[in-house]
Parts: sequence; structure tokens; C-alpha cells
Amino acid sequence: MFEKIISAVNDALYSYVLIILLIAGGIYFTVRSGFVQFRKFGEQIRVVGEKPSDKKNVSSFQALMVSTASRVGTGNIIGVSTALCLGGFGSVFWMWVIAIIGGASAFIESTLAQIYKKRGPDGSYGGPAYYIETALRCRPLAVIFSILLILTYGFGFNMLASYNLQSTFSAYSFYNDKITPWVIGLIIAVTVGYCLFGGGSRVVKVTSFLVPIMGIAYILVALVIICLNITTLPSIFGRIFTEAFDFRAIFGGFGGSCVMYGIKRGLFSNEAGVGSAPNASAAADISHPAKQGLVQILSVFIDTILVCSATAFMCMCSGIEPTEALSGAPYVQAALSSTLGSFGPIFITVAMILFAFTTLLGNLYYVNQALSHILGHVPGKKFKYVYYVIASVVIFIGAGLNADLLWNIADLTMGLMAIINMPVIVYLGKYAFRALRDYSKQKKAGKTPVFRAKDIGLPHDVDYWS
Repeated sequence: MFEKIISAVNDALYSYVLIILLIAGGIYFTVRSGFVQFRKFGEQIRVVGEKPSDKKNVSSFQALMVSTASRVGTGNIIGVSTALCLGGFGSVFWMWVIAIIGGASAFIESTLAQIYKKRGPDGSYGGPAYYIETALRCRPLAVIFSILLILTYGFGFNMLASYNLQSTFSAYSFYNDKITPWVIGLIIAVTVGYCLFGGGSRVVKVTSFLVPIMGIAYILVALVIICLNITTLPSIFGRIFTEAFDFRAIFGGFGGSCVMYGIKRGLFSNEAGVGSAPNASAAADISHPAKQGLVQILSVFIDTILVCSATAFMCMCSGIEPTEALSGAPYVQAALSSTLGSFGPIFITVAMILFAFTTLLGNLYYVNQALSHILGHVPGKKFKYVYYVIASVVIFIGAGLNADLLWNIADLTMGLMAIINMPVIVYLGKYAFRALRDYSKQKKAGKTPVFRAKDIGLPHDVDYWS
């Protein structure tokens, strides 16, 4: 009964509310920013390589890797497979749409996180909870957002990542569905716990090292598979666009259509507008908030346009037809086996281990920021240790639960985060637009952009840029 209620709420949420909110908001930000995700692409590449003023502080690249670690995860493999099996090839097109217009939403929320960030003992920190509290002066709403973030990333997404990882081992002969999930869950929980007890710096270092390696390797293997099946590409693109605009099928059963699955899995994967990545963006030590906004556009593109598309084309090129029975890891493994033989399932297992591990660490980095907001200060060691133990136990439990329930819970709490964050950034977006104009003006004058709150007429007290 609980699962049916959650599923019904999700259908209503993703069939109407979130589609309107995310697409309308993304289009608004795209137009108002002068198509910033395209116009400033060269600047996005340049800014990501800048070094912080203090080597101990978090760089733009490190903040990008933490947010990308959370974005690029099991959803890029299992989520895309699920969308193809349940929504068809057309869902890929709608994932692209969400990513393209979502880039502008990512710019706005991350720029705002930088504008309203706070000074801390180990650098800066912030996120949606902080710009909600500072600019709207509504702490109850900020606390609700923080609680939803903890439920989404500390519980829903981490339990789901743990389940998705252990499910890839089902292709091997040693897999026992009553024992193996718990053994793998225990190994994951212990490994993540080790990194957590090393503190936030270890999380940043681990993700900064692993994310580029796993992303590049995954895309290279995808390119090899696509090249081996290059003659199938014309028909694949034909199916993508034909099914994406098959309005009779879409409106005949919208809850299970390519539009809904494309948006759900695209949002789950790139998180643009949800309010998660700004928690990492606020930590970056930069001279102007717009810089980190530009960097976060890259994260959305890396996640969906590159990694999600890599999974989609690896599967679609294989000749294996997606079906509901193959939904999830089995479809990806079957698709790669048909092209790469026995190496296929092994590659996916390794990719899932790396993707899930960095996702778990990135998610818990966000949870740490949310806890700091609720408490009003950085948690003490004893509190952190208790929280780290709970987080590890949650990861362990997630490995053995029901996949459909985990997907539905994660979708629901993430959707509620977006419902709070999107209207807030639409309301506060004018300050991000002003920051972008200020940045562009200084660049045009040949200056190194430096931000001051008074330069954009910010009416709120911010303790970082004053």
C-alpha cells in the first residue's frame, strides 16, 4: 500500500508539476541569461582550471568533481537502462532536453550559492538552505529543504546506489539473492565509512581523483562500441526522434511515456534545479560567483550529454531490444555482452563500483552541509561519528531492499526539493543575472573579475563578499 501511494504521488508530480516547473524555469533562465550555457562555453572550460588563492581551499575543479561525483553515478547506467526499457528510445531525446535547458538552471542556483555563502573555519560553505534563509528570511523553509536533502541523498539515493551496485553482480554464477547483496552491501558500507572518517578533505581528494578517470574510461569504451556498430546509428537516431514525438503513444499513457521517463531519469541524473550541486559550488574559492555558475553548467553536460548518452548508445547499438523484463542492470549487461563478449559484464561491474562509490561520497558531502545548516554550526566530532555510522548502516541496508520502492522514494524526495528550490531561484534569479552582467563587463574591460555585493545592488547582508 505504501509503495502504491508513493508511486501515485510520483506520477502526479512528474506528469504535471515538475515538467512545467523544470522546463518553464529552464527556458526562462536560458532566455534571460542570453543562452549562457552556449554563449559562455569557452569561458566554462577556462574557468574550471583556475587555482584557489590558498592551496588549502577548494578549487573550482574540485567543487566540480564533488558535484559531478554525485551526478555521475549509478543513475547514468541503471537509470538510463530503466528509461530505455520502460519509456523507449524516445526517452533519450527528453533527457537531452532536460540537460540543455537545465544547464541554465544549474548556473543560476550555483551562482546564488556563491553569492550567499558563509565563511567557515575550513573555507566557505553554503547552498539553497542558506540563500533561502538569508534572502527570504524564512528559516523554517530552509530547514525543511535541508531535511529533504538529507532524506534524498543520505537515505534514498545512497540506498539506491548500494542496491544498483550489488545488482550488477547478479550476472555472475556466485550470486545468491539471499546472501550476496548483504555481503556486497557490507563491503561498500565499510569502504565508504573509512573515507568519511577521514573527513571532508578526504572525500574531495578521492572524488577529484576517481571521477575524471572513470568518466573518460567509460566514454572511451562507449565510443569503441559505437564504432563497432556505426552502421546502426541512422536507424537509432530515427527511432529516438520518431518515438520522442509519437504524441498518440505519449498522451495515451503519459505516466509510462518516454517524456516522463526521460525527464525523471534525466533529472535524477543531472539534478539541475534540484538544489544539490550548489552545496558543493559554495565551497569553491573563487573571485566571482559567476565563475562557479559557469563551471556547474559543465557538470550537467558531462553527466547527461556525455555519460548518459554513452550508456544509451552502448545499449541501443547492441541490437538487443529493451523490454520491461530487462529493465536495469540486466539490459546493460546483455547489450555489452553482445558486443564485447565476456568483457562486457566485467566492465559494467567495475564502472558501477567506481560510479556508485563516488556517488555515495558526493551525496554524503551534501548531507554534511545540510546538517551544518540545521545545527547552525559545523557538527562536532562525536556527532559526526554517530552520523557516519548511521550513513554506513543505511548503505548496507539499501543493498538488500526492493528496487521499485527505492526508486520511488528517491524520486519523491528529489521532486519535493525541486518544488522548493525552483521557485526560489526564479525569485532570486535577478541577482544571478546581475552577477553575470558584472562578470561579462569586467571581462570585456580586460580585468580579472572580482565581485563585491554592492556592485549588483544586493539588498541582503552577506558576510563573504562585503
